[in-house]
Amino acid sequence: MTQPSNAPQPDSAALTDIFRRMLRIERNDDAILSTIRKGRLQMPYYSARGQEVIPATISHFLTDEDQICTIYRGIQDMVAKDMPLKPLWAEIAGRIDGTCKGKGGPMHLTHPPTGVMVTTGVVGSSMPIANGLAWAAKLDGSRRVVIAYFGDGASNIGAFHESLNLASLWKLPVIFVCPNNGFAEHTRFENGTSVDQISKRAIGYGMPGFTVDGNDPWEMYAQVSTAIARARDGEGPTLLECTTFRFLGHVLGDDNKYMAEGELAAAKEKDPLPLFRQRLLDEGHVDEATLAAMQAKIEAEVAEARDFGLASELPSVDEIRRDVFAQEMMA
Repeated sequence: MTQPSNAPQPDSAALTDIFRRMLRIERNDDAILSTIRKGRLQMPYYSARGQEVIPATISHFLTDEDQICTIYRGIQDMVAKDMPLKPLWAEIAGRIDGTCKGKGGPMHLTHPPTGVMVTTGVVGSSMPIANGLAWAAKLDGSRRVVIAYFGDGASNIGAFHESLNLASLWKLPVIFVCPNNGFAEHTRFENGTSVDQISKRAIGYGMPGFTVDGNDPWEMYAQVSTAIARARDGEGPTLLECTTFRFLGHVLGDDNKYMAEGELAAAKEKDPLPLFRQRLLDEGHVDEATLAAMQAKIEAEVAEARDFGLASELPSVDEIRRDVFAQEMMA
């Protein structure tokens, strides 16, 4: 979409921070993929490579007090929000030092201290949970906002419609964010969705809805800043559909047969990470030495987290029933 001339514009510091978060996602993703291929991690993995701009830009505006609810393709959302990587790696490795003591795994990561409230494997369930958290924020009288991440396929289930209706009715400080990567699992968007833009559905619930280029940090910045300010000021929710593409299919090992010939290659040629990096340099927002130091620092953080996670102990049998019931059940 074309931004109006008075749209909020990021300064160099904001753009550099967004890039840092994108790079943190990409470097962490690359390390996970490498570790899986070496046989040191055994888990399903849903890479969001190619979609880094969306959570990186959103998280630029968030504090630890602000909360996110995300889905199984959501590690990038957590990494963008500066969730510590050591407990993240321990959790995906199924170890006791993980965020859920190794019992949640990659599809159920959580870290409330940084506002990562839930990762769910149930399609669309991030939205009603986000509504509950947003209602709590409203009752608290705080300016806390809640982000509900969900895929384009989830826009066709009841939880989407029910959540948007209630959020608008109660003017909840929640932002519904749909990274529309063009595919719901293995089904093309146009073969499963009756509208050409998910954002059009917002009008039926009396809230603003926008379709934005999810690979453009400038477009994302303009829309996200407005939506978050609106939520903090008590004006209610916004629906953001962020168009993007997934580079590694639905799940690691996907053969992508449902994609048109050349579609993936064309998307990779427009990889937002190197394009953004070059534009930052060309426009003088940052210099090469700063970016090199940033990458080295992130790679060291990721390597340290990987080693920590893989070295952590496995949970004991005593952990099986812990954290399941309010009161421990004895055998």
